[in-house]
Amino acid sequence: MRVIVTGSRKLRNAQQVFDALWAVYHEHGAFQIIHGACATGADDLASYWYRVAGKELGCTERRWPASWEALGKAAGPERNKSMVNAGADLVLAFPLPEGSGTQMTIRLAREAGIEVKEFTP
Repeated sequence: MRVIVTGSRKLRNAQQVFDALWAVYHEHGAFQIIHGACATGADDLASYWYRVAGKELGCTERRWPASWEALGKAAGPERNKSMVNAGADLVLAFPLPEGSGTQMTIRLAREAGIEVKEFTP
């Protein structure tokens, strides 16, 4: 199972992200976590869960960093499109009101027929 985690870089609710990842594991077993490799927020929290729990459970991690130097401001949207276009079974979304990248990823995933579970603060 492939699971994209998307959310604001300002997200601080670690327990919300951890609970969502544990729920996926308990329902489906080991899975692949895919995230945008940001150093803060939802991506960082998903990566932390993988390092302290998921790896031992047989999960894998796919970091999908944006090409900021090559693409500038277009890097984030291009990364989000690329993650969704590569396919997933589920998107765990942790949007905050000011974030547009998470909203874009949610929209793209739904258009692609990927299930989205949205968690609000």
